[in-house]
Amino acid sequence: MPGLLILGAGGHGRSLIELLRAQGAGCHWDIAGLLDANPPAAPVLGVPVMGTEAALPALWQQGLRHVVLAIGHNATRLAAAARLRALGFDFPTLVHPSAILAASASLGEGTVVLPRVVLGAGARVGAFAILNSGCVVEHDAEIGEGAHIAPGAVLPGHVSVGARALLGAGSCCVVGARIGADAVVAAGAAVTQEVAAGAMVGGVPARALGKSG
Repeated sequence: MPGLLILGAGGHGRSLIELLRAQGAGCHWDIAGLLDANPPAAPVLGVPVMGTEAALPALWQQGLRHVVLAIGHNATRLAAAARLRALGFDFPTLVHPSAILAASASLGEGTVVLPRVVLGAGARVGAFAILNSGCVVEHDAEIGEGAHIAPGAVLPGHVSVGARALLGAGSCCVVGARIGADAVVAAGAAVTQEVAAGAMVGGVPARALGKSG
């Protein structure tokens, strides 16, 4: 099996280790090791820590060409993807075996689909997005690159989520909602109208809280 590096040794990195192990005999990857900006001294869930991102060129020369990005912050994750792509790395898409994906749905490169996600018919998910545990992304949804749909969020049909947007844990929205790029929907919020790019909203119904970031 080809070796796979995980960039990020925190909670999301541990989640990806567990995702890969849950695939069992169907897993196409051997976890080669973890890298992190502040690498822990000890292995993480038994996986060796191989240093910081600075180690990647040498690892590429050793034949390790595949990386999954375990970085929760959306813009930081996309910036890392651009740096690593320039070094020649590629980015597999990972799906937990408990996820339910419609045959007509599509996932961009580097996207991660965690346990018990439901992805409906015709839904399209951009590169390097995170569909976190238990979220529901229903039919014909459009999820932009680098977006993060947090645990338990529910998106009904025809929802559009812009690049790098974050929908917090347990949030929801009406059918056909439009959520702009870089927007943040707070945990538990209920979106009933369009969310502008770069806005932060929260509450039931969701109201403006200011600007994201």
